[in-house]
Amino acid sequence: MTTAGKSTQKRAVVANITLSLDGRVTGPGGEYDMSWIVPHAISDGSTSHMVKVTGPATTALLGRKNYQGFAGFWPAVADDDNADPNSRTFARWLNGVEKIVFSSTLEQVDWDNARLATAAPATVVKELRQEEGGDIIVLASSSVIRQLLDADEVDRLSITLCPELVGGGARLFPDGPAGSSWSLTATSTTGSGAICLLYDRIRADQ
Repeated sequence: MTTAGKSTQKRAVVANITLSLDGRVTGPGGEYDMSWIVPHAISDGSTSHMVKVTGPATTALLGRKNYQGFAGFWPAVADDDNADPNSRTFARWLNGVEKIVFSSTLEQVDWDNARLATAAPATVVKELRQEEGGDIIVLASSSVIRQLLDADEVDRLSITLCPELVGGGARLFPDGPAGSSWSLTATSTTGSGAICLLYDRIRADQ
């Protein structure tokens, strides 16, 4: 796992996601109904948490929707003197990090250091674990996270739990994958009332 920026196994996989109290990643209006996240995502505590969990990572995994949303917003933040300092730190990290994009419809990706994946997320992660590098982090792409959870390829869950009951929308955890155990390793709160949680996977061989 990753502790204080160090990994006790080769290339830990971190899944970073924001959830509502009722376990949603989107609202009842569909996949782009995420306005309820914004006040919590821009708080000082939330941006500080993002810098903490992304700092040890040298590879970021993204689904198509998040890639397109991130690529349209974050590159300019890196050099925006009016932006929150933590947001600028995250943007600079994101611009420079290796980015792997999972998509069946995109034909190319134009962001620096980005490439399309031709295999399933679990297959790609198994290959990445054999390479030198830091953590591998999934950035808010729930479909990629679910596939990696199904394959037991997630070592750490980074969850920002927002004090919102959105009443509908997609869930991160549908019925399906086998049960698993996790250990709470860190918590922090934000000014908006969200809680940032870090859980490490407990496996039988540990």
